[in-house]
Amino acid sequence: MVKAKQIKKPGKNEPSWSSKYSRLKRVLINRFTKSFLAILFILAALPIAFTLIYTIPGTTPGSTLMLARVFTLQSMDRRWIALDDIAQVVPQSVIMSEDGQFCSHRGVDWNELTAVIDDALDGEKTRGASTLSMQTVKNLFFWPQRSFVRKVIEIPYAMLADLIWSKRRMMEIYLNIAEWDEGIFGIEAASQHYFKRSASKLSRRQAALLTVTLPNPKNRNPAKPTRNLTKLARVIEKRATQSGAYIKCLEK
Repeated sequence: MVKAKQIKKPGKNEPSWSSKYSRLKRVLINRFTKSFLAILFILAALPIAFTLIYTIPGTTPGSTLMLARVFTLQSMDRRWIALDDIAQVVPQSVIMSEDGQFCSHRGVDWNELTAVIDDALDGEKTRGASTLSMQTVKNLFFWPQRSFVRKVIEIPYAMLADLIWSKRRMMEIYLNIAEWDEGIFGIEAASQHYFKRSASKLSRRQAALLTVTLPNPKNRNPAKPTRNLTKLARVIEKRATQSGAYIKCLEK
């Protein structure tokens, strides 16, 4: 006669299914947390590593927008040009338009940033407070959409880049990765695209027109400027001729 197999009941010291599930859940949560923190660490460290790499002479950094176009198989035009080969009126115009304190701050214009925060707290319309350093690290490492979170993240990286790079190197990278139209990156490509000449041959007016295009490059055309754009370019052109002490950090 075959005896029926008895089902073994869990002993007093044997964990129940609920305790096993809880233990497995804790293990999975710990692993996920560690993996998530590791990914965050890598993402935070990559810009630091590339900031150090970009100090090496001859490196030609690209922006996240350029990288996106490569991955999506979209065409683009970017032609790297050394700062020494760019007409001096270009950095003069950019500084006087985008960041008048470029030579004096260390990556962040705290006075301007504080004023913008005060305006926001008062419910007033805010203006941009990004320095050229902040714009450069944003173009190199971050997403283009406006975001308070991104702005906060930019600050330490902008300060680090300003500490490690010379002001000349910062300006050179900025001018070579800024987007001037859909798929048009850098001052040389923009100069050829709009004026059919090298960035070394730009006139004061052309440099000013290209500069005032930067805040909204996809809706502004420096080759066919509106009345308001022309008026703004005249203001920047005049400021550039009086830039003097504002651009001394770009001198060799």
